[in-house]
Amino acid sequence: MKILLLEDDVILQEIVEEFLKENGYEVESFFDGEKALSAIGNKHYALLLLDINVPAIDGFEILSYLRDINNTTPAIYITSLGTIEGLKKGFSLGADDYLKKPFELEELQMRIERIVKLYRLQEEIMIDDIKFIPKAHQIIIGDKVTEMRQKEMQVLEYFIRNKGKIVSFDEIIENVWKEEGMPTYATIRTYIKNLRKMLPKNYFENIKGEGYRFNII
Repeated sequence: MKILLLEDDVILQEIVEEFLKENGYEVESFFDGEKALSAIGNKHYALLLLDINVPAIDGFEILSYLRDINNTTPAIYITSLGTIEGLKKGFSLGADDYLKKPFELEELQMRIERIVKLYRLQEEIMIDDIKFIPKAHQIIIGDKVTEMRQKEMQVLEYFIRNKGKIVSFDEIIENVWKEEGMPTYATIRTYIKNLRKMLPKNYFENIKGEGYRFNII
């Protein structure tokens, strides 16, 4: 599970990063908010650990922006701010938890485990010999890991949940895009084309005039 850590205290960053890696997490660390936000825009992280008072863009601004663009990645604030106002602001912006410095590493671990269980971040779906981890946006075949974009993940997950059923374009739009905008049928065909390239064989059957069916034998 990949975690982004934003912490400008060099010593604390090293301590937390080492602890998380020892507990099996993949960690990418940043000292300033601008670089962290850029990384979030280019990669998928299962969880964000955000300090608030950091250079360039603070942790409040980062989470506010992410929630405004419908990025729902779980986030835990790790901060020295201990006022009730700061706590209220953090949760109002969409934080999932709030950990005040100084803290025990074991407490951080417990809070991460709670988020993992709550959002089922490590749920795995098996398709033949393919491991699909929706929340990690990954398809794993043997030693090969393929990273997916969010909509690719959502489209594949919807088809798997409805395997064997004919799924129309309108149904995909209604259940995957919801209120995020109206994609064209051509856009959906492009996503399915991309998914076909990621999988070792073609699971998508084109049902002319009706949609697609995801077949698992």
